[in-house]
Amino acid sequence: MAPIDTPATDLGADENRRTVFQGKVVDVGLERVRLPTGRDVELEVIRHPGGAAAVAIDDHGRVCLLRQYRHVAGGWLWELPAGKIDVGEPPAATAERELAEEAGLVAASWASLGRMHSSPGVFAEVIHLFLAQGLSEVDLGHEADEVIEVHWLPLADAIARCADGTITDAKTLIGLYRAEALLRTGAAEAAGPG
Repeated sequence: MAPIDTPATDLGADENRRTVFQGKVVDVGLERVRLPTGRDVELEVIRHPGGAAAVAIDDHGRVCLLRQYRHVAGGWLWELPAGKIDVGEPPAATAERELAEEAGLVAASWASLGRMHSSPGVFAEVIHLFLAQGLSEVDLGHEADEVIEVHWLPLADAIARCADGTITDAKTLIGLYRAEALLRTGAAEAAGPG
């Protein structure tokens, strides 16, 4: 049997989505879709505007990681500076904003590390990953619901924490592995975030 690579499609417009819950960040609903096989099904889907994350590496080869309290995860996680894309905001602008607010940093050069799907079985969130270099400090802007510690680790130590299971956050794992691979190959070229 040949693989099916046609995506599922909505069976019309918004009339095929029934919202069950609408929050400040997510929209939880039931969607009627036609699968690539031609079969019609109802799926539980969480809509999210997406996010962006920055792998900030300084001139000494250290990466900025946040130790952040996450109630849903049951405690503290190691994460990249990251956040939700605001309406109409390009992902690179989100990465810049979050790097400044959460880590107190701005970067002179940026490179795309691609995107990732958080949990595509039910969650529509796509996170855009960026490598940030040429760093300088600015004032932090933590939000009231954020409990964050800023830490600097050699990139090799951060990669070791990915491998040993200390770092469990998906965007952080993928961002660090992709940044390390890009830097190892010498392919990281400065590109404006935009």
